[in-house]
Amino acid sequence: MLAKKKITKTIALEKYGIENAEVQYQLSPDELHEITIGKGQGVEASSGALAVNTGEFTGRSPKDRFIVEDEVTKDEVWWGDINIPFAPEKFDALYEKVTKYLSGKEVFVRDSYACADDDYRLNIRVVNEYPWSNLFAYNMFLRPEKSELKDFKEDWLVVNAPGFEADPEIDGTRQHNFAILNFSKKIALIGGTGYTGEIKKGIFSALNFILPVDRNTLPMHCSANVGEEGDTAIFFGLSGTGKTTLSADPERRLIGDDEHGWTKENRVFNFEGGCYAKVINLTEENEPDIFRAIKKGAILENVILDKAGEVDFENTEITQNTRVSYPIYHIKNIKEPSIGEHPKNIFFLTADAFGVLPPISKLSPGQAAYHFISGYTAKVAGTEAGVDEPVPSFSACFGAPFMPLHPARYAEMLSAKMKENNVNVWLVNTGWTGGPYGVGSRMKLRYTREMISSALEGKLDHVEFQEHPVFKLQMPVECENVPSEILNPRNTWKDKEAYDKKAKTLADSFQKNFEKFEAQANEEILSGAPNGS
Repeated sequence: MLAKKKITKTIALEKYGIENAEVQYQLSPDELHEITIGKGQGVEASSGALAVNTGEFTGRSPKDRFIVEDEVTKDEVWWGDINIPFAPEKFDALYEKVTKYLSGKEVFVRDSYACADDDYRLNIRVVNEYPWSNLFAYNMFLRPEKSELKDFKEDWLVVNAPGFEADPEIDGTRQHNFAILNFSKKIALIGGTGYTGEIKKGIFSALNFILPVDRNTLPMHCSANVGEEGDTAIFFGLSGTGKTTLSADPERRLIGDDEHGWTKENRVFNFEGGCYAKVINLTEENEPDIFRAIKKGAILENVILDKAGEVDFENTEITQNTRVSYPIYHIKNIKEPSIGEHPKNIFFLTADAFGVLPPISKLSPGQAAYHFISGYTAKVAGTEAGVDEPVPSFSACFGAPFMPLHPARYAEMLSAKMKENNVNVWLVNTGWTGGPYGVGSRMKLRYTREMISSALEGKLDHVEFQEHPVFKLQMPVECENVPSEILNPRNTWKDKEAYDKKAKTLADSFQKNFEKFEAQANEEILSGAPNGS
């Protein structure tokens, strides 16, 4: 039996073009959980979490993400395969079709905001076709006090209609699904896909334009935590590099899991009010914080449950991209509010499957900007169809699909902030040592933790460094509780000539990838490149 809905107030959607809708406004997580189950759109797992299937799309669809090209964006956005232009008149026509589709339906509306720092707050109104999408918005965005709802005015509107399918020939989309940002009208329009990550990443992408262009603030796809002395650390890294694991440190409080801003006043703030974590092969032993956060209020996406409601976290029958979203307060060790001072240490995490990069090395400002623009990691066999051996993978600024501006603009901001605040930047290889994937072994997590702890505690400030001959990185010759022989990766290979050859091959991959950025990169950034063959 469904719980009686407690609606804080009613709102009209006619001004958005949505007419005669049955509006369910600002429902509680419990209400949305029960409505989802009552509609047959989800089931309750044994943990109490809601389990849903997002349908055809179990991940983002980057080729179906568009930005309206108009006076605001035409000279600012870095147009191309990532930022695909969309005509304003096509947007208007498609928006009208989506709002007509939602008219007369039951819709779920939530007022929320992004950016934990009040000086940078972005108010968001989300209109969802499905109740569980609205619960996702509750989890992932910041939650206003009840008293703030009376005079709430959104800065951005998100209209999310998974059941609506576009007609590509008429609507100007590539296929029936789409996620479109309109910076003039301040609307994120999403249709044809139930994957909730499009909601989160739509607002993240908008902030990646707004903050640097309008607010002189660096947006970052990173996690962040803070120590007992108030020292902030930032962790950049693509999927599989250990970003979530390494930032979840019992000795430090979590500021945020994925998206942050670094302000001109030198504060670091979380964009979000929750976490959206992968759960493939999740265990309580390896990821205790995430595992324990899966309870009532959390949403599991595309997982397989047994008859008792237990999740089979190893099952990839639906997708490798199984996920959970939960409000950040499901984690105990958090910083409240989600704001820290400027970082003293920044870590670029990479899972180098070629076994070339050092387990930890210190970067100059030029190298930091170069590696930030490169955003390197490696795909290993089994991670994607057709990947049988390690393949270099580059994602500019460790988040290319969400960066509307040229990566050099973000990199120059980062480099300037590094110098201004005397920040240490470290490249940490959580990947292979002793040889490439299939020959060497994965770097032990305990060693990586020790190296990061030594960097955070200043223990590496007083040790000797040696330069990597190809990548020119500064490698410490010793680190407490870590075998010295692994600190220089060449030492761990039996065949030294094979190492040298592989290092040059990887350096060539970096240089080839960077060719598309060279025209807009300054001399300092270009000086951070490795020596190729």
